[in-house]
Amino acid sequence: MRAGEEAEAVAPAEADRTKSTRRRMTSSTGRPRSEEAHQAILDATLALLGEVGYSALTVEGVAQRAGVGKATIYRRWSSKLPLVVEAFSALPGFEDVDAGSLEHDLKETLRKYLEAFNSTALGTVFPSLAGERAHNPELSKLIEPVARARREPFVRIFERARARGEISSDVDIDLAADLVVGPISVTLFFRGGSLSPRMVDPLVDLALKGILKRG
Repeated sequence: MRAGEEAEAVAPAEADRTKSTRRRMTSSTGRPRSEEAHQAILDATLALLGEVGYSALTVEGVAQRAGVGKATIYRRWSSKLPLVVEAFSALPGFEDVDAGSLEHDLKETLRKYLEAFNSTALGTVFPSLAGERAHNPELSKLIEPVARARREPFVRIFERARARGEISSDVDIDLAADLVVGPISVTLFFRGGSLSPRMVDPLVDLALKGILKRG
């Protein structure tokens, strides 16, 4: 084969490799951009929830804050409702702490939760959505399974304590969990106070006086 023919034979192969490389580059650079936009939208949603609340939040406002077009949002979420639910579900919940002691596990779990509450958007988003649920049945319905799933690690702490014999087998675990975390809601919504990890020890100690197995 002459040099010219060789060059002609090599050219298509080089062209194919170039096209393949471009496809890989488009794929590898496109995906991070998509993920970055997705996260920017969720972050913008959380920020606006804390600033203006659910009712005043709009897809247009989220798009402007995130630096994307409204079409980019609507390709992922049909309305602001599923967008808000997904953004909320990404926030911290109770961690599953298991050191073999009900008192320790409760205190450590609550302490970590309150630290997250004060250092993330949870501190502004949770009160906003909690207030909205009271008069928005559609939001409440979608948020409920998310809230329950986030609370499960806390319930499992009580289930393990019951299995170890720390609490009586007839203790209502859901009620016990509410008894421990209830003061947090009271402080937040009724007393207008701030939540501090310092409140954890006395809160748990007082609650366990009525929960722990006696004798």
